[in-house]
Amino acid sequence: MDLDALTAARRDEWARLNALGRTRRLTGPEVDELVARYRSASADLADMKTSAGRTPQGDHVSTLLARARLRLTGGSENVLRRIPRFFALQLPAALYRLRWTTLVIAIVFVAAASVVAFWVSGDPALVASLGSKAQLQHYADEQFTGYYSENPAAVFAGTVWTNNAWIAAQCVLFGITGIWPVMVLIQNAVGIGTAAAIMLAFGRGDVFVLFILPHGLLEMTSIFVAGAAGLHIFWAWVAPGARSRGEAVAAAGRALGTVAIGLVFALALSGLVEGFVTAQPWPWPVKIGLGAAALGAFLVYMLVVGRRAARLGETGDLTEYETGTPRLVAG
Repeated sequence: MDLDALTAARRDEWARLNALGRTRRLTGPEVDELVARYRSASADLADMKTSAGRTPQGDHVSTLLARARLRLTGGSENVLRRIPRFFALQLPAALYRLRWTTLVIAIVFVAAASVVAFWVSGDPALVASLGSKAQLQHYADEQFTGYYSENPAAVFAGTVWTNNAWIAAQCVLFGITGIWPVMVLIQNAVGIGTAAAIMLAFGRGDVFVLFILPHGLLEMTSIFVAGAAGLHIFWAWVAPGARSRGEAVAAAGRALGTVAIGLVFALALSGLVEGFVTAQPWPWPVKIGLGAAALGAFLVYMLVVGRRAARLGETGDLTEYETGTPRLVAG
């Protein structure tokens, strides 16, 4: 094929395609013309690539086609219309993908925190290494429970919410390292285990459980989910399958990055429980029941709504239109 001859023959047609692609408002006949010229230029591009591979002329035509395609199909969707799909399909589908990893993390976390609690509380030397007896007694008798009521409830709820949401976001965003989520989970397990050890050593283990459970059920589940999302992104880098590592990590990051947004709302709910319920002088069944109800609502959303979304083919990722046509791979 003589590329110069083809370019000379098609120059006016390509110029017209370019003009139509740049027109802000097209009439009905102009839309029909744009479609026809788009098809014609696509055939020209296919001929050029088949006969000569990548060429400057082909790149020029490809640019014209991209602009025309965007003109035909690139009308941006109203952001408000995307919100229902995000909460009804994308987010629950992403959470559903993490269910088994979250369960494993929860079991390991509880086991590790329990080992630390009973190991330290059972060894007087280890308990003594945490501070003087007077300091530890004060912590067990007053400081632990006073933490939940020393500030106004709204201020306290907002503080723990933003802190926990930032921790969850770090687990997801830095999950690609493979180290950060594990480090966060270990630090929390050791911290909770150490606090429990002090309370057990001074005969206040029941107080620890009763003050942790109302908000901790949902709060720690959210952190487990964040850790699971981060580790899934890391695993996409380690074992990308038939895709390139970049493609695998990009897909996992888009799909599971939504989890960080969703957990902001879950942790806001746990923050409200911690700020307005945990320290209240209500019967413990009521307080723990409210915490369990919050966790139950989250699990229904994650497992029931998430399974329904997964059956519809959702993964949490953006649509093909939003991400571009994926590269097909064998296997």
